[in-house]
Amino acid sequence: MPIAVTGAFGYSGRYIAKRLLDAGHEVLTLTNSVNRPNPFGEKVKAFPFHFEQPHKLRDSLRGVHTLVNTYWVRFDHRLFTHEQAVANTRILFSAAKEAGVRRIVHVSITNPDSASDLPYFRGKAELESALKGLGVSYCILRPTVLFGKEDVLINNIAWSLRHLPVMGVFGSGQYQLQPIYVDDLARAAAERVSGDRDEILEAIGPETFTYRELVATVGRTIGVKRPIISVPPRVGYWACRLLGLWVGDVIITREEIRGLMEGRLHVDAPPLGSTKLTEWMENHRDTLGRRYTSEMARRMDRGTEYRSN
Repeated sequence: MPIAVTGAFGYSGRYIAKRLLDAGHEVLTLTNSVNRPNPFGEKVKAFPFHFEQPHKLRDSLRGVHTLVNTYWVRFDHRLFTHEQAVANTRILFSAAKEAGVRRIVHVSITNPDSASDLPYFRGKAELESALKGLGVSYCILRPTVLFGKEDVLINNIAWSLRHLPVMGVFGSGQYQLQPIYVDDLARAAAERVSGDRDEILEAIGPETFTYRELVATVGRTIGVKRPIISVPPRVGYWACRLLGLWVGDVIITREEIRGLMEGRLHVDAPPLGSTKLTEWMENHRDTLGRRYTSEMARRMDRGTEYRSN
């Protein structure tokens, strides 16, 4: 089937596109990074999003059976905001329906909440509601933290452990996470591009960690022992701000700290993924955290291929 994947030159979208190609589907991508190297060559044709010209976006989606949407922003910035991402995704959904797309597989987040004052989780809830009312068959996947060779969070925890004399966790560090391997998410998305059953799936991995346990586990795996101390969230935020100035990145935001501490990256559900983070880290212990991975660099540089850690 002809399938459109957003962001096939990026992180999760690349894994999804590969899974779809391996399954024999015809794949195109919608992207803000048409000048980024195409890892699929002529197998995947790239089209700009054209959010400002919905008719062009609609035309790009003509003949597509299923849209797999990974488009989102991690935090608010002067060049991109959650509000803008919500508006753009609504345009994308409408264009897909007008183009005759028959199914949408949408990547959301665990514990979306329309009543939350956290824009990430509120925005994701708004988009789930919009998709449910669109009149198009849908599957909503709700992942927590992704890990893989192009990972940001796990890699940068390892980088911090390698370079800093001490590691801080926000508050007690007892809030939980359920990381899922990016290719497990991709497999789940690719398996659900056909059919017409409306469904919502919690896309979590087979292991659950407290944040403190996660940091300690990363340290043990890469063979770096550092004191792990509890710090007030405000102190931890400003420490990350200072470190961010050094590496030229937004390491974490106040809203992301709150989301962690509110337990929004944990759900009571069976795992969708089968790959264990502990085993994956053991296989990548020599390279994990050797180089810092910058979210801002990926956002600002639209011509360079995502590198593996």
